[in-house]
Amino acid sequence: MILLERIQKYIIKSEDKLKISSKDIKKNDIFIALKGSNNHGNKYIHEAIRAGAKFCITDKKLPKSSSYQNILLVENVQKFLIDLSKIKRSLYTGNVIGITGSAGKTSLKEYLKFYLSKKFKVSASIKSYNNNLGVMISILNLNLKSQYAIFEIGTNNFFEIRELTKLVKPSQIFVTNILSTHLENFISKKNIAKEKADIFIKKFNPLSKILYLQKNTKEEELIYHIAKKEKLKKIICIGKNKDQGYVKEIKKLDSKYEIIIKILNKNFKIILSYYEQNLISNLMFVLSFFVFNKIDTKIILKNKFKDPKIDGRGSIHNLFFNNFKIKLIDQSYNANPDTMIESIKNFSAYKNNNRNKYLILGNMNELGVSSLEHHIKVIKEIEKNFFDQVILSGDSFKKALIMFPELINKYVYINQSKSIMRYLEKNIHKNAIIMAKCSNKTEVNNFVKKLKLFKKG
Repeated sequence: MILLERIQKYIIKSEDKLKISSKDIKKNDIFIALKGSNNHGNKYIHEAIRAGAKFCITDKKLPKSSSYQNILLVENVQKFLIDLSKIKRSLYTGNVIGITGSAGKTSLKEYLKFYLSKKFKVSASIKSYNNNLGVMISILNLNLKSQYAIFEIGTNNFFEIRELTKLVKPSQIFVTNILSTHLENFISKKNIAKEKADIFIKKFNPLSKILYLQKNTKEEELIYHIAKKEKLKKIICIGKNKDQGYVKEIKKLDSKYEIIIKILNKNFKIILSYYEQNLISNLMFVLSFFVFNKIDTKIILKNKFKDPKIDGRGSIHNLFFNNFKIKLIDQSYNANPDTMIESIKNFSAYKNNNRNKYLILGNMNELGVSSLEHHIKVIKEIEKNFFDQVILSGDSFKKALIMFPELINKYVYINQSKSIMRYLEKNIHKNAIIMAKCSNKTEVNNFVKKLKLFKKG
């Protein structure tokens, strides 16, 4: 009982101490030994201790030969985490922000964190910690003295948002978009919209007050009408001209874009080196938050060129591969039909400066019976543009390619990450630029991880 109390107090008063991977352990961290698909985390306890873990928590007994004293054995790790996360959340008195949506949650979280941190102490979930375990870890890792706490809330099946919302209880909420994700379970985007709306439903989240919403599709319109019925204090919509936030004017200068954004009746002029819809949407969301909460927007305008690119979501890597300097645009963390098509358009418009453009796409997962149809649509989008080389990977793209007897672009189908690497070694040219987009845990995803090891010397 004494060890239990020591660990509980340590977690509540500390920040960023809980880790679920022994590789992430630093001095005085706490290692959570979880049951995995192949191994139990107990296998890595001694590795965590050597790395400096102060405590370890597990629900599986260790061998009697183990002499380490600060290992807490609990009946159920998940129950331990959820019970303690409820206690720590009840002690937090700062502003809680919840972000959900089909795509862009992590990017928006990083934008908000980046700009708010210029003036305030901010806690935020790391990586894409937006499932049940990730949300609990994020709550337990927050700094109780921080003024803002930002949480991602995700789902891939029905009724998950409401359960996570009960834990986080955000007062200000963002819904980034409703896209064709996890259709294998949700079947339709209408079902996705209803699921996402649970984040502000008073029955599950009595603290919900402010909703920031992109309102460009009928499914996003549905969320807006649900929010109206819930009688939230304020609903701020971005996207269309009649909304509270929208792009008022775009001017193409010599090598830049001058963009006028109107937010809550205020005009903001932004100069960017390139135009990308996701970047603009994130800026509009953050500006809306700052204006509504009466935070000085100069914090954003002074730092607007520091676009916080996140690994796997548009991060740019300069590499030295096969004796050539090449550039990689890494979009390999995840993909759905909407973001895949948007990325193709953006890459096509990307200034190549005589570079050869290599488009590498992997399967989009969890699309259910409509998977082939969506992969065909992606190839149709590719054919509206020109690329020096298109490499496709995955069974769905293989089946989709058969449907096209004639193609404008040069295509090659390669199913293995090692084979993609070997193909590039033989065919890549000087100053090539690669854009890779795929779902997580695909062969293209594995290929990108290997390619990024070729750091520019």
